[in-house]
Amino acid sequence: MQVRIFQLPKTAMQSGRGNTRRWVLEFEPAAPRSIEPLMGWTSSPDTRQQLRLWFETAEEAVAYAEKHGYMYSVERPRERTLRPKAYADNFRVDRLNRWTH
Repeated sequence: MQVRIFQLPKTAMQSGRGNTRRWVLEFEPAAPRSIEPLMGWTSSPDTRQQLRLWFETAEEAVAYAEKHGYMYSVERPRERTLRPKAYADNFRVDRLNRWTH
């Protein structure tokens, strides 16, 4: 069974970084989803797709996967680059672009 270990990215709907520090172990789908003919709902016999396990560190998640014999892949998060900004930069004299209202 294949699992994926990663950190959730920051959502675009909020400015905070909640739930981005913990690591998530998520199972890859073992069976494709199928469309139920009567109602048209999608379903799958694989219930592990709905399961998410949360860990404080990546090492804990890897240890859990190795203990249970799962093949795993670890996705390291990208580093954030913050550019310092100031409101006064909009009115600098050596600005490259024109300032408009």
